[in-house]
Amino acid sequence: MTRRTGGVLPEGLAEAIRGTAGDIAAVLRTTAPDGRAADTGRLPVPRSTWTVGEAAAHLAQANELMADLAAGRERPYGDGTPGSLAGANERALAGFAERAPGPLAEMITAQAAAFLAGVGERDPEERLATPLGRMSPAVLGSYLLTHMLGHGYDLALALDRPHMLDARRVEFTLPFLIEAMPRVADPAAVAGLTASFAVRLRTGPSFGVTLTDGAVRTDRRPPARPDCTILTEPVAFLLLALGRVDPWPVIARGKALGWGRKPWLAPRFPRLFRAP
Repeated sequence: MTRRTGGVLPEGLAEAIRGTAGDIAAVLRTTAPDGRAADTGRLPVPRSTWTVGEAAAHLAQANELMADLAAGRERPYGDGTPGSLAGANERALAGFAERAPGPLAEMITAQAAAFLAGVGERDPEERLATPLGRMSPAVLGSYLLTHMLGHGYDLALALDRPHMLDARRVEFTLPFLIEAMPRVADPAAVAGLTASFAVRLRTGPSFGVTLTDGAVRTDRRPPARPDCTILTEPVAFLLLALGRVDPWPVIARGKALGWGRKPWLAPRFPRLFRAP
């Protein structure tokens, strides 16, 4: 059984949230070789249409949104589909002018702290409204961490700094990912598909995903006889899940393996979902 701190968040999750926010702030405070602050306004983020300044501004706004949700304040933000969330993100960015790394770094850490203060006052069984449906406070904390790790990775990559993903932090993302997967399945990719998957993180936990004629169900335990078992290095797993890397290079480097009655489904698995 997962131990909890204060009866709300699993033990270690608050530290992971606080530490990740601090690591992202440190990345944003990166200085150029000439000693000046990095120019984030126009620097592009790889695999994205955003600049570093826009990605950091989005992250600051998202942390503020999560802090409000943790405090019990409902804030409508799209309808839960990836397209509507992308639209809500763009509208929010258009109304928020800050792009300087220093103020955004401060906002990211301050709002992560505000989230932890707010979520500590919640009933662990409460279901809080979020952009992806109602969640427990613990799953909302997992959501916040997942979101920060994804965009923190983008910022570190763009600024040529070490990223802040590690196996322990990735494990804390699983409660959110398991709950969100059915909601972010790509209708075109899963249409007509019937298959079962066991997903195992090296030296970490496992979970199951079952598709029945395109309908997706997840389980914290893998199926007894899956069609395809996927074994993956934890950081590679999260980057695949969030669409930050492509499956074949990860497989080629031995960071993900697939076997079973239908091993060819392994590289297809990440493409069954659209990261919100």
